[in-house]
Amino acid sequence: MIRNLRRRFILISAASIFVVFFGIFLLILIFSRVQMNRTMDTLTDAISSNDGVFPKFDPLEKRPPSQFPYSDVITAETQFSTRFFTVWLDDRQEIDRVNIDSISSISESEVENYVKRAVKERAERGWIADYRYKVVRTDTGSTMVFVNGAMNQNVTNRLLFTAFLVLLGSAVLILGLTIIISKRAVRPIADSYEKQKQFITDANHELKTPLTLILSNLDIVESEVGKNEWLDDIRSEGERMGLLINQMVTLSRMDESDTPLEYTAFDLSGAVTDTVSEFQSLAAERNKTLTAALEPRVTYCGDEALIRRLTAILLDNALKYCDPGGRIQVTLSQRRHPVLTVENTYAEVGTLELDRLFDRFYRADKARTFSGSFGVGLSIARSIAKKHRGSITAYQKGTTIGFRVALK
Repeated sequence: MIRNLRRRFILISAASIFVVFFGIFLLILIFSRVQMNRTMDTLTDAISSNDGVFPKFDPLEKRPPSQFPYSDVITAETQFSTRFFTVWLDDRQEIDRVNIDSISSISESEVENYVKRAVKERAERGWIADYRYKVVRTDTGSTMVFVNGAMNQNVTNRLLFTAFLVLLGSAVLILGLTIIISKRAVRPIADSYEKQKQFITDANHELKTPLTLILSNLDIVESEVGKNEWLDDIRSEGERMGLLINQMVTLSRMDESDTPLEYTAFDLSGAVTDTVSEFQSLAAERNKTLTAALEPRVTYCGDEALIRRLTAILLDNALKYCDPGGRIQVTLSQRRHPVLTVENTYAEVGTLELDRLFDRFYRADKARTFSGSFGVGLSIARSIAKKHRGSITAYQKGTTIGFRVALK
């Protein structure tokens, strides 16, 4: 149990770290892309608004004309590091003329290809390969400005790669520290759990001895004075206490994750059939119908005794809470793994807290009227299922409550 708790603590921490760092990286990615696009758009705006050529600088001020937005992006040296070409199109979207004075490494066929792709996109701005483009509509057609953004893309990608490495290293470091301190973090819970187990063990020994003496002396008293209703009540409550002690010890042992199970291959269909047969007569006595639909020759590798007990717990629970004259249905099927279901009719199923049925000592009866149950059986069933790396869940179908056990 403590090992599972520690593992869950580490998994939750790892998931939290991943979500936070992924969110940080996503924000950096978005911000970087937005900044890069804004920088490139500033260049395309400056060129497109200046008749397709780079704006002239005032030699004294060394700044571009003030009408350009974000003019702080453009400096006196920007025109020498900016590679671009401009294409003028007529009203039929055919190339009228081209200005490739600022770039010599592009051919006319490449220019035509970029223009065709930009026209096909039908967007004012966008990316085509390494070029950021802008389309300006005019009275005679349109003007397209293509600015090479390979350098900005490389810088942005290097920044993102560096951020990724830093965040990944930080996440690994934090996760490593989490694993180291996880043992100390769960130590108080581990100590409390050990004390609880020790208490149950001690209580078992301390209670069983006087309980045995009480029941033995009760036999002596009955032999002398004869049976009566008071002695019968004492015996009934003594036996009930003995049963509760045994179930508490069973739960404690089931929670011992280090306790090895005797895994053997056995006929699961036969085991369930035998258990159902044991409850057939009891169900008939209580005027309840117990039927089974079991797939034959279903085999399983596990602890046969515990699986039989799991089935018995579910059937016993169904008999206790099934409506008078109601129906109990048991099914066993072989899917990817064996699946066992036990369903029974229960008119008040809507009042149940299904997610709490497996809590220890939980009783649907708020008055806790004793009905032969302590609210421990389903907890034992869940522990058995977990021991076999399986699961057990409760569900509702109309006025029917069911329990589904998936064995792995």
